[in-house]
Amino acid sequence: MVRPEVLRLVSLPMWSTLNPRALSRHLASQPQLQQPWRSVQKRRKKEAKLPSPPASSRHEKEFIPNLLKGFLGALDSWEPASNDVDCVSDALARFLERTLELVIDLLAQLPTRRFFHAVLLDCHLLERAILSKFATEGGVQAALFKQLLKMVDFYEKFEIDDHRGTAVSDADMKALRCEQLQSLQRAAFRIDGLQDFALSNLSAVDSAAALTSHFGRLHPAQIAQIAEALGLLHSAEQGEQLGKRFLVQLLVHRYERRIPQHESIGQLPLYPDESMPWDPAIVPKAEFRGDTCLALPKLNLQFLTLNDYLMRNFNLFRLEATYEIKEDIEDAVQRLQPRRHLNGETKFKGWARMALPVQELKLFKVGKPFLGEARPSEVRAECSVTLAGCRAEVAQEWTQLRRHDVVFLLTIDSPIENGKDTALPFAERSGLRCVRGAEVVQVVDEEGHVYTGESENDQGLRGNLRKLELQLDTAQYHLDAQAMAEGRAGDIYQTFNVLLRRKPKENNFKAILDSIRDLMTTPLVVPDWLQDVLLGYGDPAGAAYWNLPVDQRVGSFDFYDTFLDVAHIRDAFPQAQVKLSPECASGEELPPPYRLTIPFETPRPESECATAHGKQVAAPPRNSQAHRDNPSCETSRAKLVILVEPYKAIVAGPYPEDAPRMNPVRFTAMQVEALRAAMNPGLTVVIGPPGTGKTDTAVQMVSNIHHTFPEQRTLIITHSNQALNDVFEKLMVRDIDERYMLRLGHGEELLETEKDFSRQGRVNHMLKRRLELLVRVEILGKTLDVPADVGYTCETAQYFYLSAVLARWESFLDQAKRRREEGASIIAQLFPFMDFFSDAPQTLFYGDFFDADMEAARGCFLHIQRIFEELEECRAFELLRSSYDRGNFLLTKHAKVIAMTCTHAAIKRRDLIALNFQYDNLIMEEAAQIMEIETFIPMVLQNPDPTTGRSRLKRVVLIGDHQQLPPVVKNLAFQKYSKLDQSLFARFVRLGVPAVQLDKQGRARKAIADLYRWRYNALGDLPTVSSDPRFALAVPGFVHSFQLIDVGDLQGVGESSPLPYYIQNLAEAEYVVATFMYMRLKGIPASRISIITTYNGQKDLINDVVAQRCSSSPLFGSPAKIATTDKFQGQQNDYILLSLVRTKSVGHIRDVRRLVVSISRSRLGLYVFCRRSLFENCVELRPTFGQLLERPDRLQLMPAECAQTVRKIVDDPASGVVVVDDVVQMGEIVRSMKAAAEAERQEVEMASGEQRSYDGPDAPPDDIEGLPGAPPQDDDED
Repeated sequence: MVRPEVLRLVSLPMWSTLNPRALSRHLASQPQLQQPWRSVQKRRKKEAKLPSPPASSRHEKEFIPNLLKGFLGALDSWEPASNDVDCVSDALARFLERTLELVIDLLAQLPTRRFFHAVLLDCHLLERAILSKFATEGGVQAALFKQLLKMVDFYEKFEIDDHRGTAVSDADMKALRCEQLQSLQRAAFRIDGLQDFALSNLSAVDSAAALTSHFGRLHPAQIAQIAEALGLLHSAEQGEQLGKRFLVQLLVHRYERRIPQHESIGQLPLYPDESMPWDPAIVPKAEFRGDTCLALPKLNLQFLTLNDYLMRNFNLFRLEATYEIKEDIEDAVQRLQPRRHLNGETKFKGWARMALPVQELKLFKVGKPFLGEARPSEVRAECSVTLAGCRAEVAQEWTQLRRHDVVFLLTIDSPIENGKDTALPFAERSGLRCVRGAEVVQVVDEEGHVYTGESENDQGLRGNLRKLELQLDTAQYHLDAQAMAEGRAGDIYQTFNVLLRRKPKENNFKAILDSIRDLMTTPLVVPDWLQDVLLGYGDPAGAAYWNLPVDQRVGSFDFYDTFLDVAHIRDAFPQAQVKLSPECASGEELPPPYRLTIPFETPRPESECATAHGKQVAAPPRNSQAHRDNPSCETSRAKLVILVEPYKAIVAGPYPEDAPRMNPVRFTAMQVEALRAAMNPGLTVVIGPPGTGKTDTAVQMVSNIHHTFPEQRTLIITHSNQALNDVFEKLMVRDIDERYMLRLGHGEELLETEKDFSRQGRVNHMLKRRLELLVRVEILGKTLDVPADVGYTCETAQYFYLSAVLARWESFLDQAKRRREEGASIIAQLFPFMDFFSDAPQTLFYGDFFDADMEAARGCFLHIQRIFEELEECRAFELLRSSYDRGNFLLTKHAKVIAMTCTHAAIKRRDLIALNFQYDNLIMEEAAQIMEIETFIPMVLQNPDPTTGRSRLKRVVLIGDHQQLPPVVKNLAFQKYSKLDQSLFARFVRLGVPAVQLDKQGRARKAIADLYRWRYNALGDLPTVSSDPRFALAVPGFVHSFQLIDVGDLQGVGESSPLPYYIQNLAEAEYVVATFMYMRLKGIPASRISIITTYNGQKDLINDVVAQRCSSSPLFGSPAKIATTDKFQGQQNDYILLSLVRTKSVGHIRDVRRLVVSISRSRLGLYVFCRRSLFENCVELRPTFGQLLERPDRLQLMPAECAQTVRKIVDDPASGVVVVDDVVQMGEIVRSMKAAAEAERQEVEMASGEQRSYDGPDAPPDDIEGLPGAPPQDDDED
């Protein structure tokens, strides 16, 4: 409703206020607007005859121009106070800032920019604002205003065709600028004294200095005459009224040479310096309340061009990284406790894990600049530090610094009164004088051993001395050299006295910024079907498979093992008629695999379909969620007919490992729709609420694509290593040959498998496999009486296959065909490889049926054939001699399924491009948790196809849940104002991109799922929720399967905050740990219990309480996980104990997405510990807390109940219920139960006469059994 009305205010009628020359020029350059303009004029004439023209029509014409006039009037009305030039009314400043914010927003979106840009130029807002007294004399209060003016200037001159929406190339911009300068020269030629300007070379007069020099010597009337002739002014009189200073500024601003965006980005240092992190005008403080605007780009729904998209993300990502670096520097410097010594030197009284004093720093290489550049090609330095005095684990962390790790060099010159004046900025208070970033090249110890972390020749480092070879930022070094040459600064590279490192997981910003900068400075190719949707324009369903050209869609799908039987197919397509192929006309329903032929569906007419953001779109296929949610699209067309063709899976040999591994999951209809969409080209968005099987769906997508398009390569991206490992572990049990699977990046050591899927691990596997296969070839050669050494190399094996194996097989086929009438026994007589398969665990040929035995013979030969096919693939590893070359070949040519995290993709993009890495499909799990730019980079990890010049990418699948936590952004200003925490997945959902929503959850009990079911549309339960006995049985020792426990103060204290934003609640921590101990005494394994909380401080406190109360006891042990809600996203466990901590304010659990994550982690039991009076009144949380408060808020236990309970969850306990009033009573219950358990154990030990022991913290006493039902499952993805 709002969007269309606002859009009318920035539409074509605004141009009625333009000056005639400018209007004529705009209409002449855009012929397509002439007819609409005539219509506007015709309507104006009709309205002029009315006694009172409609207000809406007047607003369309005048609202925005009048707003800009009001802005300029308010700006001109400001006068500095006589006593204090910084004194300006807050109301006026806010009005000016908010108006500029509106101007920026209107310029930054194509629909509003199209006509508004010309009006903005016509009113000269930017030129007048730059020269205003407020901008020049407003002091500190005008700082934000001036920053906003820079953003207006940036978007006013942005390289885009306002009407076509296409980016303007550098060449076209240069041609346009030359044309504009020539127009200026022609107008100046008529003015006396400007002939030299008119006849000069363009490059000599296009700088601001040259333009000011030429026009500054003219009379205002002459300049006004030129401006009027160029259509920059309504009249010469207007220009004379505004003054000569304005007129010169107008010409300079419109015609000066601009540095291209990609060049300005290329000259920008990527590391923060000593001023940037602590300048609140650049990096806002953490306490952002949203009551002011900021000079920051916004990640809205739409972007002007891909360059604009990258520029905004680059700036915001750089600022967010700077904010995090600032926090790390402040923490380390405070821990070092710098103090001024009597001799004037700075000494460090303290100690910091992440920082060391510098022993010596020296520059040893400054490379000559590249052609056309001013900055050095490289700057290298050597920094020496000592690890003497560091604890062993800290020294080990410093020793693990590797190539491309980022470190920071600090100069700390401690003041005499260090840290006493807390009102001073941090840099002044601590004496921080200089900050420079650097990248590690290699680390050398005192004996000359070199370590890079990437080379086969790395040596172990010894001793305490470490010499780090660092690569400094060349752009920053050039700026420092200029400042030193001009006398503005000294040689700062001789002053560094602290080396700072950061946590590796948080220290990848430089590589990501490098990748974004590379994207901005190189030709970027995004698939044609994706570009408009990515920028937020056009039909939101334009990239969906049903809107792609028919020749790009898939009609026949090899679903392989997706379906368990034909009934499963019918369940998956409830709105279609499923028919078996004619080969199955007998009515026999054959087992999988299946091929399905699904006819192309023609989208319904636009008039029958729903609209998205006011624009009618073609309707989606009938089985999709988008269609189910839009019943108005239902028509009377005939039912869709799906043809099912069962086929027999090829068993490549008589050995057990030759049998194909089939899928055991019975996918739901919506999961099948997601699989169908993913097998088609285009964009697929899958929304997966908690427990709906997102990971299983993603794994089946990979499997289906691999079997349907075996020549294509699929890239799997996730946010976390844990999710990536979960996907990989499930892929390993599917029918995908492990030699085609590759996992890049760190974290593969966490895979629960003995196989190594890293690059080096896969190379070793291929080499080992080559040797195994060559042994098999030797055996085959001996069984065929071939005397040559056929298994010497892969090449000799191939010759052997062609000359001996294939020839015998073809001869066998020919003889078997001619002697078929002799019966089935002839197969065993003729088969030439009987001796080779003598070790088969079963009989090859039974001699009953010719076709059956022939099929067995074909399977045996396929086993042999695959040996030689695999050897052919191993041949490259035989020829390539180094592990580096072998690994690159594996990555770029051999592997078909490549998996990595989004961070690794961003870090390694430059290396992947250099290796000519190529892929066809992108499947991204946890997409809602990944930043926009980190989602985009994996889409452009390859160069365009050299034959077509287009992107090779055919499919993009995004899987996630925007109702759960978004990407982590620490600075509230970037999070709330700039929407940096908006993922590309969430933006697509907001844009109305069709999405498949998985609608059946199988993780939690129905009652627990109801706590978050209200956040999702039609979220149901899988049949297992009703049939699995685990969900039917009660939680041992508890009356309820979920409960809110009201926790009061402990000794008069509720929440506490020993450090800023470090919030703890001892009462809840003790209560949660006591409940965990009670559950262990009831026989629930610790591996099935996790404790989560909403604050890091509480997590640390719970860890401390667990360590003191129970971790060392074999009776209790520690929970499976103690984590924050944010870190626990994507994991789950049977029982969750949740601590909400706060007692004074609701805190960030008010974000419903965090609440959904918190309460959706449990399968069987959820217990929420909080202050009831605080949370029950929170409107945002009411749907969930309303259900929690339907039950008593005091913990209800059944201490007499044991783990073997058969009580159903729906049964009310007859007796034995104990109501716990507070944490003290809970502690007493646990202590008494513990004493009884230990006494009973001692009695048993004394009776048996031997000392019993426990297997570990997860092994309960023999008399306490685990829960009935299936064994516990490990934490995995949703």
